Amino acid sequence: MNPIERALGILLLLTGGKIVPATVLAERFQVSLRTIYRDIDRLIALGVPVDAERGAEGGYRLAQGYLQPPVALTRNETAALLAAMALVRSSRTVPLADDLASAEKKLLATLPRNLHGLLKEADRIVGIEPIPPDIFHSGTKAEPTEDWQRALDGFMSGILDGKRVRFDHFNPVRDTVKSHDVEPFGVMFDRDLWYLAGRCVDSNLLKVYRADRVRDLEISGLFFRPDKEFSIQSLLGGAWLSQAMRRWEQEEQIAEILITARQAKKLSADWYYRHAVFTPAGDGKILISIPSTERARILPLVRWLGPGAELQGPDNLRQELAVELRELAELYGTEAP
Repeated sequence: MNPIERALGILLLLTGGKIVPATVLAERFQVSLRTIYRDIDRLIALGVPVDAERGAEGGYRLAQGYLQPPVALTRNETAALLAAMALVRSSRTVPLADDLASAEKKLLATLPRNLHGLLKEADRIVGIEPIPPDIFHSGTKAEPTEDWQRALDGFMSGILDGKRVRFDHFNPVRDTVKSHDVEPFGVMFDRDLWYLAGRCVDSNLLKVYRADRVRDLEISGLFFRPDKEFSIQSLLGGAWLSQAMRRWEQEEQIAEILITARQAKKLSADWYYRHAVFTPAGDGKILISIPSTERARILPLVRWLGPGAELQGPDNLRQELAVELRELAELYGTEAP
């Protein structure tokens, strides 16, 4: 038996999940312990995750989950999965993108040859309309980058390995970068963006981070026990944004706009502003409080709301808007035709 045949035999013996002592392997293949050690080193060099246990009862075994049992899929089941992959790819950035491509190739390999040509070019038969840009909320637009992909892949790997992740998070409002140590819980996709949800170790709070704003993510060597009570479903429907806004209210300056009941009803249907605070202000008016004083966010909102909306503060934005409105009045004239 040559070394390659012996390495394959060792690999098959280790697939059972139990620890196999080196002495058992040596007896099985009629070689020395030193030869077994070299064979194990060869497997590790090839990327096979062999775990070694030291001690009298030690030995070797394959890392859990390395080899999965075969799954028999029908033609239609395979086609359905390929269509689902096309839908996922339409988001431009997906977690573990390289692994997704590898899985797609394996799925295609299970099909009869006469179907390869049809499904290998799934883009010809499955069309996904991209999500249009949200002009009103321009800050939600982001182009895919290598950092974004690495953040998604690393966060997902942290979830699968049960290990903490460390990364820097860029805050465009404050123009600052802050380091975070996080126990990764889940990921979610919302309006063409990926978000990372996990427990911030420093604050002990569940936080949600935009993946495109994460930099230099790395998996730490610290394991954590996943929260079995957590479900990413609990953050859907805008729940994560509502929680974040309550936190931002304690951290950011507040902009206040006095609006009509009709305008409040209109805003309450918006995916973002419906999570702001709406307070009755008398005379049928509503005061909306937004935890942001970004010029690019607040002024376009007041313009969009139109007559009936009054920016109460901050003063600098109110003054800037007043100058703009005077210039518009001069441009269009105030005299009746």
